[in-house]
Amino acid sequence: MNERVKLIRKELGMTQEQLAQRLGIGKAALSMIETGRTRLSSRNRNILVQELNVNPEWLETGTGSMFNASPDLTAYMHRTDNSVPLQSIPLYSIEGTAGLVPLFADRTEAKPINYIHIPNLPKCDGAIYVVGDSMYPLLKSGDIVLYKQLNNLEDIFWGDMYLLSIDIDGEEYITVKYIQKSDRPGYVKLVSQNPHHADKEVETRRIRAIALVKASIRMNSMR
Repeated sequence: MNERVKLIRKELGMTQEQLAQRLGIGKAALSMIETGRTRLSSRNRNILVQELNVNPEWLETGTGSMFNASPDLTAYMHRTDNSVPLQSIPLYSIEGTAGLVPLFADRTEAKPINYIHIPNLPKCDGAIYVVGDSMYPLLKSGDIVLYKQLNNLEDIFWGDMYLLSIDIDGEEYITVKYIQKSDRPGYVKLVSQNPHHADKEVETRRIRAIALVKASIRMNSMR
């Protein structure tokens, strides 16, 4: 089982530090799990299965598919999430809604460009296309993220992935990042998946809109 934990991490495009944070353990402890020097605890196994949607049969025996969902769909579920048998998730164009702030302020006025129908996902408020490569290889430009809007920054799950609208000199900057705690009061740290993008600390007052990323859809183009 231990060697399959490393395969899961590689498939999700996560570093040891990022997966260790999701499991609530240290990087050294995860390294020991991946190399077979210690066993995967039942708690960590449940997190892989319930939060990262890993197929428990594959995790135990190596047979079947790695994930319960389609390989093009990655879900980021929490233990507190309740999945919905089937929901119609509106897909928005950021250009068409003039940004996240007006979209989040009044979704009833925003016109979706399409709807996404996916079974057994936690409740989502909407979906948008990703722009940029800061979360590559986990996400690439043109992929879709499904999100759940947050109304209070105090509800942040540290280390999770978020869709954000940030005010930079009066302009709206929309990005997808991991959010971690900062040592500076009134700031948060934005962390990219792409190692070529440096971590950045921003003042919380500059965050104009925020949503927890619940799932992503990889858009494969034929050439």
